[in-house]
Amino acid sequence: MEKNQKQLKLNISDENKNQKMKIKKKDIILSLLLIPIWGGVGLAQDLEEYLQIAAKNNPELEASYTQFKAALQEAPQVSSLPDPTLSISAFGRMIETRLGAQEARLGLMQMFPWFGTLEAKQEAANLLAEAKFQEYLAMRAGLFSEIKQAYAELFAIKGTIVLKQENLDILDSYRKLSLSKFRSGSSKMVNVLRVDIKQEEALTEIALEEELLSSLKKQFNLLLNRNPNAEVPIQDTLIFDGAVQFETINAEEVVALHPELIKFDRQQEAYQRRAEIAEKAGLPNFGIGVDYAIISERTDANPVHNGQDAIMPMFSVSIPIFRTKYKAAEKEAELMQEAVSMNKQARKNQLQSEFEKILYNLNKAAKLLKLYERQLEVSNQASNLLVSAFGNDDGDFEEVLRMNQDILMLKIQQIEALKAGFTAQAKMDYLLAKTENYDETN
Repeated sequence: MEKNQKQLKLNISDENKNQKMKIKKKDIILSLLLIPIWGGVGLAQDLEEYLQIAAKNNPELEASYTQFKAALQEAPQVSSLPDPTLSISAFGRMIETRLGAQEARLGLMQMFPWFGTLEAKQEAANLLAEAKFQEYLAMRAGLFSEIKQAYAELFAIKGTIVLKQENLDILDSYRKLSLSKFRSGSSKMVNVLRVDIKQEEALTEIALEEELLSSLKKQFNLLLNRNPNAEVPIQDTLIFDGAVQFETINAEEVVALHPELIKFDRQQEAYQRRAEIAEKAGLPNFGIGVDYAIISERTDANPVHNGQDAIMPMFSVSIPIFRTKYKAAEKEAELMQEAVSMNKQARKNQLQSEFEKILYNLNKAAKLLKLYERQLEVSNQASNLLVSAFGNDDGDFEEVLRMNQDILMLKIQQIEALKAGFTAQAKMDYLLAKTENYDETN
């Protein structure tokens, strides 16, 4: 019986073992069924594979990256000169000049915007493209966080199923013990029936959780944009870092580097350039061109340069006298800057608030894990004493079952605390925009 209890125990490595394994940042590790703590390496590899798949296959992420690539095509469009204008005139009735009759006339004109206009348009387009890229980075970090949280949920359900399946073995041993005691006349048949009820309850719970696990695996595969029925291996070990590393970090400094806030910075800079563009649009545009007239030779006389074609340089200037549209464009750009600034501040406040909440959840998970570890140690001792007392006809079987149920609930709560800690860490990774070295969408 004691051996079975040990097999069910959820181990959390102590400080000495952490030092020997050189685990950084006071990693907290929960292992099921005595899986070695280096099993966490296998977990990391599998989770990294899922993140790689998502980085390449997730359609929403692909769409965001495609939008960024499309935005890059804006700069060459807005930074180019307007197309030159070619005009051709042919006279039905010849216009006579001193050197001969005009047969046709060609004109070519190239307009130039005010100095610096094209550069400002190019800068604005590039800034908006960079804002799209930051949006993509934020979406990728969010997707990775979502995948980690979904994986933690799968881990928790699988761990709960394992615990309840192992608990069935314990209940079976209790049933054999109570049945043996009944046959010897030292126990009641009701104790056997109590075990039967607990076993049936456990079987039903396991069946429901297996159905839930199957459903969540399909949802997880869809998140990766792959076959819903694809295998989803789940490791028996989950690792999360403690909150100590974040306690001395300034939340405002952390979130200031988040891609979402950098996106707002680039948008604001782009609207500043648009204000400049609107101002320059209210200044004259210049045009340089040439007119070419085809002259036929005179037959009734022979003046000097008879029949020589005429070439005439041209210069034009636009006169922007209707100022309303230019002022409106400037005002629009200024208002958009204000709107972006307010959106940035609102999102910054949200991220800072989320940071504090996550920090609390990390601390809470770490403390609960330590609490459950201590409680399990004492509860296992108490369970052994109760089973031994019942075997010696000096104990209450109902207390044995109650203590076994308490131990099971503590182990499940331990898994839930680990899931909560890992989930909080995944959210913290999002705040830190932690995507590591995963391949970007091609």
